[in-house]
Amino acid sequence: MAVVQKQKQKQKKYNISVEATLEVIGGKWKCVILCHLTHGRKRTSELKRLMPAIAQKMLTQQLRELEEDGIINRISYNEVPPRVEYELSEYGWGLKPILDSLCSWGEQHIIRQYGDKFAVLEENILNK
Repeated sequence: MAVVQKQKQKQKKYNISVEATLEVIGGKWKCVILCHLTHGRKRTSELKRLMPAIAQKMLTQQLRELEEDGIINRISYNEVPPRVEYELSEYGWGLKPILDSLCSWGEQHIIRQYGDKFAVLEENILNK
């Protein structure tokens, strides 16, 4: 895998460094997944329950990509039935300030657009 990463690095050129960040955490769901994981390990079913609008196939794909990029760890337990949990990796925890800033800006935007953030935010642990 390290050889593939080195090849990727040699071939890839970025205009500005934020492109590299967005390549890893961009899209509709990755930041949402990561925000949930800042509150601890989660099973796939827990993440699905917290994000009911995401398709199971998309959730699985996003988790795999985040794992491949070293942002999250997949913990597989040798049990019957099998149990898998996801958590932020040490490298992934470096995104916490970015995620916090995105949430803060989003709250301000919602208040500006709608007045009351609780009128448009789902009720869950992230929206207290």
